[in-house]
Amino acid sequence: MGVSSEVITAAANSPETARDGFGLYVHIPFCVSRCGYCDFNTYTASELGAGVSRETYASIVRAEIRAAAARFTQRSGVNDEHRDSPPRVDTVFFGGGTPTLLPAGDLAAILAEIDAAFGLARGAEVTTEANPESVDADYLAELFDGGFTRLSVGMQSTSSHVLKILDREHSPAKALAAVEYAHKAGFEHVSLDLIYGTPGETEADFAASLAAAIDSGVDHVSAYALIVEDGTQLARRIRAGTVPQPSDDVAADRYLAAEAALSAAGFSWYEVSNWARSDEARCRHNLLYWEGGHWWGAGPGAHSHLPGVRWWNHKHPSTYATALAQDIPLAGYETLTEDDRYLEQVMLRTRLSGGLPVTLLRTNGEAAAQRAADDGLAVIEAGRLQLTLRGRLLADAVVRDLTA
Repeated sequence: MGVSSEVITAAANSPETARDGFGLYVHIPFCVSRCGYCDFNTYTASELGAGVSRETYASIVRAEIRAAAARFTQRSGVNDEHRDSPPRVDTVFFGGGTPTLLPAGDLAAILAEIDAAFGLARGAEVTTEANPESVDADYLAELFDGGFTRLSVGMQSTSSHVLKILDREHSPAKALAAVEYAHKAGFEHVSLDLIYGTPGETEADFAASLAAAIDSGVDHVSAYALIVEDGTQLARRIRAGTVPQPSDDVAADRYLAAEAALSAAGFSWYEVSNWARSDEARCRHNLLYWEGGHWWGAGPGAHSHLPGVRWWNHKHPSTYATALAQDIPLAGYETLTEDDRYLEQVMLRTRLSGGLPVTLLRTNGEAAAQRAADDGLAVIEAGRLQLTLRGRLLADAVVRDLTA
């Protein structure tokens, strides 16, 4: 066992691991085509190389899940502590890529492997992302019967010309049909993802997208400003001058429009970019991330976090599969310092509606918290710093000041 492997095994056996819940993320790296704005670790069929295919992927990632579970009962050279059994899994999230490019039976088989290897906690939340064009009524019914409890649909917009700029494959009607299929299948919790600030999107376009999301009956909406990532097709088009650069002022206006429409419809924000109709509708898996919980990430490029350590798998599916045949497919890891933990805790908890306990802040941070309150960017109530609406627009700046 190498040093890095010993570190991960020791972290897995830490008593902290399941103290605040434990999650499992499964990365499905397949896409039919690459969206122009996307820089995620995804691959079309021609980019996969040897050793991995859609047909073989479920069996490969199931092998990593079994290897992961073994880490929680294995002794390491770092200490002699070990568990009698791995922690039960409170949340599972299938992301991508497009998880729903795999057959529903394959996703259910991966979930069954998680239950067999770790055990799903009673009432576990199990989410998959879905592109609208990749699901139908039968597919979602099979997913629900296989144990999935939550669906997150990438609608992005109901405007055809906006979807074209984003290189999305689906029509506006497809996303709304996917929501209807999910409700008929029995899914109580369904989320729609929106992107705002796309070049060419008008105020009316975004208003229509918000209205469609609200009227669809979903109980959760995520809305994200378009970010132009280096190396993407969209970035190249902007550099070439064929598409204008997104406007920060427009993005701020769109965010205010989202807050107004969603709050009027009974949604409440619980994280800067996420709104839910009820506490039960909040994404528990994402809250696990934001509240400093622990998780194992399975699949190519997936990141994991256990007490004091973060690591990541090999990115390319072929390299990942080759490494997995020898051990866990570890590409690298970092040991988190106290400063690392502090920065992440402040950055993530500040974005939550529940706010950041002021007692967690260092001396400079306490002074910065008071400045944020004096400037109308936050309020301090019951010992917690909570962002105002204006503060949510400037959340990154608030965090920078708190951690300076």
